[in-house]
Amino acid sequence: METGTIPGMVTVETEVLETIARFSALSVPGVVRLVEKDVDRILGLQGKSVGVRVDTGRVTVDLSIVAGPDISLLRLGRAVQYEVTRAIQNMIGMPVDAVNVHIEDVVYPQSEKQPEALDN
Repeated sequence: METGTIPGMVTVETEVLETIARFSALSVPGVVRLVEKDVDRILGLQGKSVGVRVDTGRVTVDLSIVAGPDISLLRLGRAVQYEVTRAIQNMIGMPVDAVNVHIEDVVYPQSEKQPEALDN
């Protein structure tokens, strides 16, 4: 309950925005997982599946995801954009300029027969 302005400052670390974006994306049906970046792993760094930039109080998010089968990838991407934007605006109150969703793969259940590799 807010009763007035209290002197001081509230800061939110970029990692908090990344966490909100990560969990919001994973909550969307059809998102199987987030993708860790291979370049970071090769260099020995922890890969980041979520990138957040804040410029003059406005947020831009980049997400790399793996989708499940039998879903419209366009609808999935839009649902992720909506959920991430909604969560950041509701929890932090910051405007979101863009949520860029990179769908990097689609996975199918292991029980389905996989195509056989061609022998050359």
